[in-house]
Amino acid sequence: MSEANKQQGAVQTTGHSWDGDLQEFNNPLPTWWLWGFYLTVVFAVIYWVIYPAWPVGETYTRGVANTITYTVDGEERTTHWNTRALLMKEMQSGKSAQKMQAYMEQVAAASYEDILADEEMLAFTRAVAKGMFGDNCAACHGSGGAGVMGLFPNLVDDAWLWGGTVEQIEQTLTEGRHGFMPAFGRSLDDGQINAVAHYVLSLSDHEVDDDMAQRGMQIFNGREGGCFYCHTSEGTGLESQGAANLTDSIWTVADVPGQDSLDGKLNEVKRVVENGIERVMPAWEGRLSDNEIKLLTVYVHELGGGQ
Repeated sequence: MSEANKQQGAVQTTGHSWDGDLQEFNNPLPTWWLWGFYLTVVFAVIYWVIYPAWPVGETYTRGVANTITYTVDGEERTTHWNTRALLMKEMQSGKSAQKMQAYMEQVAAASYEDILADEEMLAFTRAVAKGMFGDNCAACHGSGGAGVMGLFPNLVDDAWLWGGTVEQIEQTLTEGRHGFMPAFGRSLDDGQINAVAHYVLSLSDHEVDDDMAQRGMQIFNGREGGCFYCHTSEGTGLESQGAANLTDSIWTVADVPGQDSLDGKLNEVKRVVENGIERVMPAWEGRLSDNEIKLLTVYVHELGGGQ
């Protein structure tokens, strides 16, 4: 490059040219950019040394950062620094965790009456128990507690098979429940089952054949059927047995509301009478702590309005 071009600040070239006037410029990178690049390389090397970084066979470099101690099932565990261990420690001893623990202790010491009467404690209980319900109960009862017709009870309709007081709900969660109704397919013939179905529907004010309903009432309240032992002679059910109230038009197994015709409703009731029912809810004692069961008790109680 000539002295004249240098003095005029002309851009340097590599000396290559094509077609006489097509040249390749030699533009150096800005100094600040180069230093920034060198610094990122130095930072990366330091980071690789301090923190877990590179896979090595079936393991990885652990780094030289401080260790972290947290609790697992009541026992302290110490490990090298990593984001998972850091999260566990923050969940157990961070500011939010300490605040939550204080609320948990407050709830544990309070009675159900105190929790239900205190808006702040009740809001905390709902917030925490909602996640617990999603983890442990939603698989059967659904995320909103609406259940599945014929399989799992609806918890939001205020019809409590085993009772809706906080004490009864706590017992349900703690001990579990075994709902059972025998199958009458062998002890009653088709005519008798049909008559019982007419009577059961009449209890919730469905228009049925009066003669058939009268015959069904005799079977229902007689030794042939013996339905009154659990459902009572009025059909209102016994909470001690988990027997449904047949007079409130709330159906948990027979999908009567989903049928448009009387025949469809009768078939639903006959199916239940003929095949019986067996539903088991596991006991949560031992799986959940007493305080977790307490939180869930309040949450479920509030889902259906409680008693």
